[in-house]
This record gives sequence, C-alpha cells and structure tokens, in this order.
Amino acid sequence: MDLGTVEQVLATTDPDEFTDGDAWLAGGTVLFSYGSSTLRRLLDLSRSGWEPWTVREDGLEIAATCTIAELYALPGSEASYALLRPGTAHQPRRPGFPSAERWPATALIRPCCDAFVASFKIWNTSTVGGNVATALPAGPMTSLLTGLDATATLWGRGGARRTLPVAALVVGDGRTALAPGELIRSFHVPAASLASRIAFRRLSLSNLGRSGVLLIGRDLGDGSLRLTVTAATVRPVQLTVPLGASGEQVEALVEAAVPPGLYHDDVHGHPAWRHDMTLLLAREITAELSAPPVAPREARHPLEGPGGHLR
Repeated sequence: MDLGTVEQVLATTDPDEFTDGDAWLAGGTVLFSYGSSTLRRLLDLSRSGWEPWTVREDGLEIAATCTIAELYALPGSEASYALLRPGTAHQPRRPGFPSAERWPATALIRPCCDAFVASFKIWNTSTVGGNVATALPAGPMTSLLTGLDATATLWGRGGARRTLPVAALVVGDGRTALAPGELIRSFHVPAASLASRIAFRRLSLSNLGRSGVLLIGRDLGDGSLRLTVTAATVRPVQLTVPLGASGEQVEALVEAAVPPGLYHDDVHGHPAWRHDMTLLLAREITAELSAPPVAPREARHPLEGPGGHLR
C-alpha cells in the first residue's frame, strides 16, 4: 500500500540522520503492508552496497540487507540435505567456502527460509535484518540466528556501536531492544556454531501456514545441547539439555525455562497446543542429537521424513 504521509526517501546508513517521523527502509515488505499515518521520511538502506554475506575465519557475516533469496542461494546452504527447493538449481560451492563436513549447520538456512511460506516477490525483497527487526514470534530469521547463537552489530547515533545476541535483541511480540534511531548493520554467526550438529523441527496448523512452533537444537560438543524455542513463544527462549536426557527430564527443563505466559496466542496456534508441541519436539530433538550422527549423504531434508516436521 502507499504511505501517503511520506514526504522524502533518503538513501543513508547514518543513524545521525534519524529524527522523529522516520523509519529505516530495507525490503519494506512489512512497512508497506501495515502502512502508517505518522511517517514523514524513509531512510533507505537498500542502496548501502553492503555485501549480502562474507565468510570470515571466525564465522559467517550476514548483512542486515541480505535478502532471503540471497541467503537461500548461499553456496553450500543445502549442506547435508540433498533435496533443494523446487525449481532451485544446485548451488556449487565457491572456492574457499567451508565444506558441508566443516560447517554442517548451514543445513538450517534453507528450511528456515522455507518457513516464510512466501512468494518469490517476498523472497527477493524481504531482508534478514528486517525480519528480525519486525520481531514477529514466527520470524524465521530470528529462529535461524538465535538457533546458531548469532550476534547482531548495531549502529547508533553519535557513532555508537554495540553487539547484542539475537536472542536478546527480540524481547517480545513486535518488540526489540533497539534504541530510537538504531539500526542493525549485520549478524555474525560463529564458526563454532556452524561446525555443530543440528536438528530442526517446525509445526504449523497447515502445511502452508505460519510457523506455530519452531525448535532448533545444537550439539555443544560437551555432552549437552542448546535448545532454542521460537514461534511458540513471544520471544526466543534458550536452554541447555544434557545429551541422553529422558523425555521426562527434557519436559521438566522446558517447563522451567518457558513459563505459561511466554507462549504466543494468535490464530496460528493456541498457547496450550504450542506448549504441548514444544514438549514433543524438544523430546524429538534431544533423541536425534543423542543418537549417532547420520552420514551426510543419507540425511533427510529437515522438512520431510519420519515424525512429519510439517504436521
């Protein structure tokens, strides 16, 4: 829809330009959908020239302006999963890009992108940073980045710079820890996270519906796993679970970490259903990561297979 109150669109990445009545514009898929009666200027980040992603010795840097399509096309993001999105050509690995054996957790990228259940127009416009900043409980980029313990680099007024775990950046339904005028510059995914064994579960009330529950497990390599709960809750929740824990132990740990008031309530899932499915998927993930690793060539795409991840 048109933003009839907007008087100017300014291409800038400088938070000092931000004043009352401004909004940062990246993809704009949510901004233009919701509309506004108060905005006067849009500060356009789309012409920033930031590289969508960069491989570094200590991990992967993803620009806030990286589109979902650009992230999905990251070479090797199919990792150990052979099934690609229908119509998507195989993406050859670029020289120097870490192998699937070195960074197996890149396998999370495509199922999290698929969780948008969006058209190609959204995929080619919506940005990683915009999805996190919107702070919807079902935001799949929030799920991906918190599941991999990513941090966000934030730019503020007066040259201020700070980093914050993505798990602490999203604080509620539509609420973030961003200060007025502050913008997300990029996300850093640690190499240690990308080198981890991972497990993914997602549930929706329909196969083409918004995520009602999305859990990611990551083997920490010390006899425990980090479980990240999103979509079911109004903000990301993380907890540590011992590998080999019984179903009852897993449920007790989840119950202690997620009080009833944190479960989201909307048309995409009742809190009681989200609660029960969170317990179920937490048990499944713990069992999967407690079992011996599956050879990469035999691994299934995380949206398929026994257990019906899209039940």
